[in-house]
Amino acid sequence: PKTDIVFLKVHKSASSTVMNILFRFGETHNLTFAFPTGGGNQLFYPHHFLARFVQGFSPRSPRRFNILCHHMRFLQPEVQKVVSSSAVYFSILRNPVQLMESSFVYYKGTSAFSHAHSLEEFLSQPYHYYNPANSDSHYARNLMTFDFGFNPDGEVSAERVELMLKAIEASFDLLLITEYFDESMVLLKEMLCWDLDSVVFFPLNSRDSSTKSLLPDTIVEKIKDWNRLDWEIYTHFNRTFWERIDKDIGRERMQREVKALRERQAELARICLQGMGSVAPKDIKDSSLRPLQHGSAKILGYNLKQGLDKEMEHMCRRLVTPELQYSRALYEKQFAQKPP
Repeated sequence: PKTDIVFLKVHKSASSTVMNILFRFGETHNLTFAFPTGGGNQLFYPHHFLARFVQGFSPRSPRRFNILCHHMRFLQPEVQKVVSSSAVYFSILRNPVQLMESSFVYYKGTSAFSHAHSLEEFLSQPYHYYNPANSDSHYARNLMTFDFGFNPDGEVSAERVELMLKAIEASFDLLLITEYFDESMVLLKEMLCWDLDSVVFFPLNSRDSSTKSLLPDTIVEKIKDWNRLDWEIYTHFNRTFWERIDKDIGRERMQREVKALRERQAELARICLQGMGSVAPKDIKDSSLRPLQHGSAKILGYNLKQGLDKEMEHMCRRLVTPELQYSRALYEKQFAQKPP
């Protein structure tokens, strides 16, 4: 199994669920994480990543970490200073239409979104609300482009798009697709030579459907135009994703693998969860399992069954622990000898 990993955690793309998978694997195999200094949750995002943002990094004695997965704005030369040269790089992409709808709800307090009553209102005259000079403007336009390190307000020329796609292809070994999350986990498992239980997941940081809205076609087209760079990235890598499946796995085997993954998940839901599924924040009984609530989104969580034996309880708890709590616990474990 591969143990040196860089995951570019793209915002609002099921990346918290992927992070939980990496946290569990890292904890099980006693791997080291490249934590933000002081144990924060982001590597000084939205600044481009620098090696010195990592706790325990020193240019004089460069220490290599196994897993880099906290939010960052990608800058490969700096990333290479903190991980081994053989590290596997991957990220995840989401359809920019759904991503924008999600961002509008989740980042409602940002400068671009706070004065628009609806996404439609924002898109009817975006420059009335959006100022690229504001430090939080990246949440409102081409967010994936920004996370990959590029300029979200750059012109959309064929040459520029081509250069961007080539740069991403040169840096990343695999790009997952949120809409095909199960297939993505199978591809990830193959690439990392991991077993099925390592990529089993319960969705984390997902929104209650009451805060999701169906978008009319006119809005969909406006979102694609406004996020044209993201759209180019997404459509390109959605295509290569399926080409990769056809080449490496084949559709029939993929179907079998996805079925096995879903069956194992259903089995774990029966073992671990009260009521088999996610619940609203107010219904989460154990406060240590409550996810951070943000913007006007309602972020769902889970209740564990009572009376599980110790080993089972530990396994189930790790599957449902929200990102911030899990990150904190791993940070404290890794730097136990010198408290922050």
